[in-house]
Amino acid sequence: MEATQQANALKGGEWLIKESNPQDTFIPEDFNEEQTMVMDMCMQFLEAEILPIIERIDKLEPGLMPSLLQKAGEQGLLSTSMPEQYGGLGKDFITSTLVNEGLGGGYSFSVAVAAHTGIGTLPILYFGTEAQKEKYIPKLASGEWKGAYGLTEPNSGSDALGAKTTAKLSEDGKYYLLNGQKCWITNGGFADVYTVFAKIDGDKFTGFIIERGMEGFTQGPEEHKMGIKGSSTVQLYFQDCKVPVENVLGEIGKGHLIAFNILNIGRLKLCAAALGGSKRAATTSIQYAMTREQFKLPIAKFGAIRHKMAEMAIRMWVCETALYRTAKWIDNKEHEMLESGQPFNEALLGAAEEFAIECSMLKVFGSEVLDFVVDEGVQIHGGNGFSDEYVISKAYRDSRINRIYEGTNEINRLLTVDMMLKRAMKGKLDLMTPAMAVQKELMSIPDFGAEEEGAFAKERKYIANFKKAILMVAGAAVQKLMMQLDKEQEVLMNIADMAMEAFHAESALLRVMKLSDARGEAAVSLQADMMRTYLYDAADRINKAGKDALNSFAEGDELRMMHIGLKRFTKLEPFNTKDARRRISDKLVSDNGYHF
Repeated sequence: MEATQQANALKGGEWLIKESNPQDTFIPEDFNEEQTMVMDMCMQFLEAEILPIIERIDKLEPGLMPSLLQKAGEQGLLSTSMPEQYGGLGKDFITSTLVNEGLGGGYSFSVAVAAHTGIGTLPILYFGTEAQKEKYIPKLASGEWKGAYGLTEPNSGSDALGAKTTAKLSEDGKYYLLNGQKCWITNGGFADVYTVFAKIDGDKFTGFIIERGMEGFTQGPEEHKMGIKGSSTVQLYFQDCKVPVENVLGEIGKGHLIAFNILNIGRLKLCAAALGGSKRAATTSIQYAMTREQFKLPIAKFGAIRHKMAEMAIRMWVCETALYRTAKWIDNKEHEMLESGQPFNEALLGAAEEFAIECSMLKVFGSEVLDFVVDEGVQIHGGNGFSDEYVISKAYRDSRINRIYEGTNEINRLLTVDMMLKRAMKGKLDLMTPAMAVQKELMSIPDFGAEEEGAFAKERKYIANFKKAILMVAGAAVQKLMMQLDKEQEVLMNIADMAMEAFHAESALLRVMKLSDARGEAAVSLQADMMRTYLYDAADRINKAGKDALNSFAEGDELRMMHIGLKRFTKLEPFNTKDARRRISDKLVSDNGYHF
């Protein structure tokens, strides 16, 4: 089985040009017993330690967040996938992703824990010398020390390499003297260890490990933020800050490798945390709708509210499906690289880099699902949703940051297409052959021959056509705009949206097909409802994004022909989404929350 999976393994981005097999696709129903227990443990930790004191956390009570991180460390929640030799549990990538989802409903705490275990720890784990790892990782893994990360500056956000912080070697050659400032530093107010980036001699972008208490290192007051109020966020200041030369992280001038490689993992993990937050907010809203009465009926009985609840469920279920499909790809690739003799740090970073396209799409999709869920959650709560007395208002405010950090959603959309095209140009991804085949198909008479047979044949054809729509629009954009394409951000974002919809729609179909094979079609009728409703709506969104792109660079007969092609590739048979959503919402009400 494992050998077959490796033989059939897709490379990053290849799902667009190859058909995936449901049996080779990992789905959440495949979690093993230990993984399910880890998820339960995270939920119990939130219920026992975090949710009862959420108001105290939001008031930034001194010492509270560090003590909670330490408690999480004592339960092994900070060291899930860290190697055992540094005090970690050495678990697989799926398990560590589950921890991010499981703790994702913890409001500001989930931000602190994600920053600590991700950008606060991984740069040292993956790029540190053996001495650096032995010094810092066991204490970060246990929660004795807390980690933070300093990349952003007042004038360099998305343009990370435009940083102005400088580092200069001291005359005795023992220290680097850092000068500059960093802003929006999560955990900055209490962290013990910081990964900070500066330019040596003004041009060599390099990582440094800074410890609290180093001479010349100070921090500003806590920022007052719209949401995640309990998350410590400060500015860091360096005035001739003396950093020992042995605290240089990675190679001099190669800091970008640290900054960007760590972000791939961070983006996928952010999707997981957003999903955990979505599930908690959806359940809160469903339970409210069941108890809130208007016109002598619980509002959960009204069609308008049922539509909202079902749509929340559909988007979360689809998000979860694509998330764990990708996490398993990364897990498989990491094992493959380890078996070929690569060290653990290069294996996971290499695996995440292989699927960087998917990580960017997941970050966008997950953060936008959470925004949708909390927004509709406030609407379900009505006037009460606008009151601080109800937790949904906190969820709404906390959600908004997710579309900004770990690379804004705009940057991640642009990266999705940019990485695809760069891989095609390097010969890693053959987009040209299928794109030419689609062009040829457009010029020929449509084939109205016999329909494909078998379960979900219609849906499989829809997905194949969605991919053709992307290849047609992207191929035409590349041909028409050539070297100017990178300046046409609107077009790139249209194509990214088409890709994101197709990837998530295909993931949903593969999950239903695999479940159907195992349990029979009748047993997965609600999952099929979610998948079909998502596909039906995705077709319209793909069509709209495709038209917007084509209208901006094509004209005349060429534009008319591609519009006809787009219509053909996004045409679906009628489907009663209203009744499907009602069946889904009935299940949510009978389960007293989201428990798919």
